[in-house]
Amino acid sequence: MMKYFRHTLATLAAIGVMAGTGFSPAQAQTLEKIKDSGQMSIGMLVDFPPYGILNEQNQPDGYDADVAKLLAEDMGAELTLVPVTGPNRIPYLLGGRVDLLVASLGITPDRAKRVDYSEPYAAIVVYLYGQTDIDIPDAEAMQGKTIGVARGSTQDVAVTNLAPEGATIQRFPSDAAAVQALLAGQVQAVGVSGTVIHHIEQRAPDRFDKKFVLREQVQSIAFRPGDDELRARVNEFLGRVKENGKLDEVHQKWLDSPLPDVLYDYDKEIPHQ
Repeated sequence: MMKYFRHTLATLAAIGVMAGTGFSPAQAQTLEKIKDSGQMSIGMLVDFPPYGILNEQNQPDGYDADVAKLLAEDMGAELTLVPVTGPNRIPYLLGGRVDLLVASLGITPDRAKRVDYSEPYAAIVVYLYGQTDIDIPDAEAMQGKTIGVARGSTQDVAVTNLAPEGATIQRFPSDAAAVQALLAGQVQAVGVSGTVIHHIEQRAPDRFDKKFVLREQVQSIAFRPGDDELRARVNEFLGRVKENGKLDEVHQKWLDSPLPDVLYDYDKEIPHQ
């Protein structure tokens, strides 16, 4: 995916400049306004592969882009994809610069105070992943094992919270460094996402396997508070593309794996104002 990053820094710098200008935010568009205008603007990250990237034509691409394109097609609207950053994506939405966000936004209580959420459309599953000849079926079995994680990452937090006394946690500056330690035998297992696992198995097939799930983080489409008609319309769309397999096709394309089960059986209440 590194080839997609050639223009990312310049793009994000331009976003930052725009955010600091006197740009007048557009009025928040309701579902009816989108229908009337035939136009739809969706904010997405371009620095979070494979969910959001810049392709070789310097255009937004990735899992989120394909979901946004499916949504716009379903609504019969012409789509404009607007690159956003992690810090400014919610301000862009609340300021009316985009109609909604398909921007890998994880559901959290704090964010729910600011935006409304759709049903989940994506999920990042973090696993404990290690040598096939070592049995680690649950957190307690990490006792006496050496576990590698990227320092300060979601998996670092998960492993730190779950590891029993007697487990050794080695923290590395990145996922890549943690994976290299696993490949070299310096650690017996690592905490990594399913995307990283796919790349490990391409390099070292049959040497490692998934032990257990450390954490599941679902991601949702975000709306301005009170934009209930648009949120309901998007939820209808998500139900259809899960049922007809189109969302699974997008997931297979970008992550080389089926849509996570949590997206089919997600039974938690989606927080919204």
